[in-house]
Amino acid sequence: MTTTPEQQLREVGLRVTRPRLAVLAAVHAHPHSDTDAILGVVRADLPEVSHQAVYDSLHALTGHGLVRRIKPAGSVARYESRTGDNHHHVVCRSCGAIADVDCAVGHTPCLTASDDHGFVIDEAEVVYWGLCPSCSTRTPQ
Repeated sequence: MTTTPEQQLREVGLRVTRPRLAVLAAVHAHPHSDTDAILGVVRADLPEVSHQAVYDSLHALTGHGLVRRIKPAGSVARYESRTGDNHHHVVCRSCGAIADVDCAVGHTPCLTASDDHGFVIDEAEVVYWGLCPSCSTRTPQ
């Protein structure tokens, strides 16, 4: 059974508001988008929404685990709705495209550090860097 966005908000104790619903829908429809891109998508449905309402919604949704914030080195924060599964990302060095990458072997093998220094590890952030298919086949100028 699929839960609705309204149910998702209520299940984590958040009030259902039009900006939160619009931001959640934008993140689902456009994974790995930055705040400005999400604002543009939200304003297509809610032209009156403020920057602050979008920032506040992203903060609340991230804080309650409905949205995940990632920040590859040298990039602005990006948001995605795929949460709780400890997946990783691949980033194009040329155009900045981002894609999800599942753990390579077994169940979260990256959580077994060679030396955990006494930490109880529950998450790992792995970012692979390279060129996306479009950029890798482009002729250098």
